[in-house]
Amino acid sequence: MDAGVNMTCVITEGVPVFDMVRLVETAKNKGVHLIGPNTPGMLVPDKIKLGIMPGDMAHFGNVAVIAKSGTLSYEITKALGNTQIGVSAYIGIGGDPVRGKTLTEAFDYYVRDQGTKVIVLIGEIGGDDEEKVAQYIKDQKVDNPIVAYIAGKSAPEGKRMGHAGAIISGNVGTAQGKIDALNAVGAKVTDTPWEIPEAVKTFL
Repeated sequence: MDAGVNMTCVITEGVPVFDMVRLVETAKNKGVHLIGPNTPGMLVPDKIKLGIMPGDMAHFGNVAVIAKSGTLSYEITKALGNTQIGVSAYIGIGGDPVRGKTLTEAFDYYVRDQGTKVIVLIGEIGGDDEEKVAQYIKDQKVDNPIVAYIAGKSAPEGKRMGHAGAIISGNVGTAQGKIDALNAVGAKVTDTPWEIPEAVKTFL
């Protein structure tokens, strides 16, 4: 950041919270796009790879994939590529409690991106990131086509699963709560990850 690099990612999981708070504040003050921590990074197929995700998941196109989940999102992005759907960008926002770019900020960027026609949102239980995106869609009257999948519908209540950023509290953070919030604002939420390519095709 001091050297003037304006985009970076932190792959490491479990960065101490106070360290991350200071890092996020520094990034904002310096106008740096900080992705992570606990993220696979971001990929613009055929152009840029910043992180550890597979570089050959898809070819360049007009569908943005924004994900909280790591490995599952690779599978979905690969499935899009296998059905000849091009991807404008893949971005993993990371799973630690304090992060640089939030799900809503990443979503906002690709809502405004002229080269992106459809946004695929891959969420998971824990936290309220997806509910905040739903609120943003409502407040900003977003009419871009959105396809979503929420992982963790079978997770037992009160358990932290994988990289989920928070333990479920009441209906906030549950898979069903997130699904309901996104359905309510017009997103097409699929029951399985493998329905996403066909859902995306209906908008292209």
